[in-house]
Amino acid sequence: MLIKAPQPFKSNEITPKSTYLSRRRFLARAGTIAGAASAPGLLAPGMATALAVDPKSPGKKLTGVVETPYKVDGEKLSSWETITTYNNFYEFGTDKADPARHSGKFKTTPWKVKVLGECDNPGDYDLEDLLKPQALEERIYRFRCVEAWSMIVPWVGISLADVLKRFQPNSKAKYVAFRTIFDPNQMPGQRQPILKWPYVEGLRIDEAMHPLSMLVVGLYGEVLPNQNGAPLRLMVPWKYGFKSIKSIVSIRFTETEPPTSWNIANADEYGFYSNVNPQVDHPRWSQASERRVGDFFRTKTPMFNGYADEVGSLYAGMDLKKSI
Repeated sequence: MLIKAPQPFKSNEITPKSTYLSRRRFLARAGTIAGAASAPGLLAPGMATALAVDPKSPGKKLTGVVETPYKVDGEKLSSWETITTYNNFYEFGTDKADPARHSGKFKTTPWKVKVLGECDNPGDYDLEDLLKPQALEERIYRFRCVEAWSMIVPWVGISLADVLKRFQPNSKAKYVAFRTIFDPNQMPGQRQPILKWPYVEGLRIDEAMHPLSMLVVGLYGEVLPNQNGAPLRLMVPWKYGFKSIKSIVSIRFTETEPPTSWNIANADEYGFYSNVNPQVDHPRWSQASERRVGDFFRTKTPMFNGYADEVGSLYAGMDLKKSI
């Protein structure tokens, strides 16, 4: 697969990190979408008004990060401030800024990931061993939330396929299931019945093995901040953001389709696939357009979030209006 590299970004198109880290401001960000109240006792992802807090950088540079052709043509990166203070991580609260407010003391070391199910090399793996021997890569991806807002994010991580192949999934492995850590003492949102905890997600194995799918450990060349899913999260750029599960502690190979948190919560609104599809509206709002966080005007949403040429063949013959 070849992804076209863009023209180099102009220096004035990227906010210098020193500039936005020095700012301490509260920004009112409209995150409420009309109709949220129609699901009593349950918010769709991020149905709250966020007040940005001062984004603390972990200050831990990642070394040996390799540049890749995975870039986005003609669009500037979202700033560190935007990415780290406007996001959904319900384990720390439902407001957009809650993850940054409440995750500062979240302990991410040591960290283990349990691998189990239909594979020949199951076991408990330290994060460091899980990442070896792959070189860390910077991949600039579009990020599209189901709420119809978006960003351009410079993730750092490794190919998900390269990791999964090491566990030697067998012929029964049709799906890959992921689970987030469950620790209400550190994650105040898990003390509330917002979702059925712990958070779980899944991919068809061919989706997981696709070259675009990645495991993320960093952002802007630094260790991934707690509020963005430290120390290990998934990134599947052609799907809505809630598919990219955070703080992963378990990877299971399964023969049957695994349960996923938002589908459990509301199957009529959140399907297993959750591919970005501007032709299929959410029951309570349109998906035909999006707002880049920080911009005023909306833009049209491309099919599969702009990755149709790369991933369209995965869904050949499927009715994409039914297989949401």
